[in-house]
Amino acid sequence: MTTPDKKADFSDVQGGVSSTDEIKEKADFSDVQGGVSSTDEITGGGEQTYTVEKGDTLSHIAKQVYGKSSKWNAIFEANRDQLDDPDKIQPGQVLKIPTLND
Repeated sequence: MTTPDKKADFSDVQGGVSSTDEIKEKADFSDVQGGVSSTDEITGGGEQTYTVEKGDTLSHIAKQVYGKSSKWNAIFEANRDQLDDPDKIQPGQVLKIPTLND
């Protein structure tokens, strides 16, 4: 029968770290405050607008704004006062972009 090997005893080991680099204080940001302001006119209901560029279609605009080109009809309906045909938008037109409640 063999006797088990005695395990190393590290119970009295102590460690520490020292450096020759100077200790730097951390910046104190506890009193920092933030805010946002704008000189832009505030529109009711968070309504957005989009200025039509050459080559734009309502589907293209809907894809940009909503992520789905199939939402083009929402833009058309919101702009019935200036659009008779969804295929006849003109560069320079400023279209209202309604907020969708999906």
